[in-house]
Amino acid sequence: MSRLVVVSAGLSVPSSTRLLADRLAAATTGRAPAEVQVVEVRDLAVEIAHTFTNGFPGRNLAAAFDAVAAADGLIVVTPVFAASYSGLFKSFFDALSVTDEGALAGKPVLIGATGGTARHSLVLDHALRPLFAHLKAVVVPTGVYAASEDWGAEGLDGRIERAAGELAGLMAGLSGGLSAGLSGELPAAPEPAGKPAGDAFEVVPFEERLAALRSAG
Repeated sequence: MSRLVVVSAGLSVPSSTRLLADRLAAATTGRAPAEVQVVEVRDLAVEIAHTFTNGFPGRNLAAAFDAVAAADGLIVVTPVFAASYSGLFKSFFDALSVTDEGALAGKPVLIGATGGTARHSLVLDHALRPLFAHLKAVVVPTGVYAASEDWGAEGLDGRIERAAGELAGLMAGLSGGLSAGLSGELPAAPEPAGKPAGDAFEVVPFEERLAALRSAG
C-alpha cells in the first residue's frame, strides 16, 4: 500500500490548518488507498531548533524525516504569516535539507495554506511552489488555499477533490494522473504528418531543393 505523509504546521488546537490537511488526505485516500501518517510540526519545534545548533535531528524529528523520505506522496499545509509560509514550517524543511538534501527529489507534493482572508491566496504560487520546486519535488498543479470565509462555502470542496485527484494519480504512477486523476492513460499522440511508418526516416534533399529555388529565381 502507498504511504501518504501529511505535514501540518498549524499552531492552535483545534487548527484550521490541520482541518484542511485532514480533508485533503481523506480526499486523496478516497481515490487511491494509502497508509496515512500525520506530522504535527509544532510538536517538533524544539528538536528543529536543536538541529541547526547540534547538526543532527532528535529522535522524534528523525522519525518524521524518515517518514517524509519514505513517503510515496506528501500533503503540506501551513498557516499564512506575513504573506508567506510560517517560519516553523520553513524551518522543518530547512532542517530536513540539512540532514537529507535529496529527501524530496521527485516526490509528489500537494501544497495547501490557510489564512484569514482570500487576499493571501497567492502564497501558494509565490512562496510554497517555489520552495518545493527548489527542493526538487513534483508539485501538483492545483494548490488549495482556504480563507476563513471558504469553510462551508462553494468552491473549496471542488478544489480539494481536484488537487487530491492529481496527487493520487501521481502516487499511483498513472501517466494520465495530472489531467484526469485516476481516469486512465492519456491517448497516444498522433504521428506527425508525413512521417513514414515504422522506424524509417525521410531524408530531405536540401541541396536539390535549394538548387530548384535558385533556378526558379
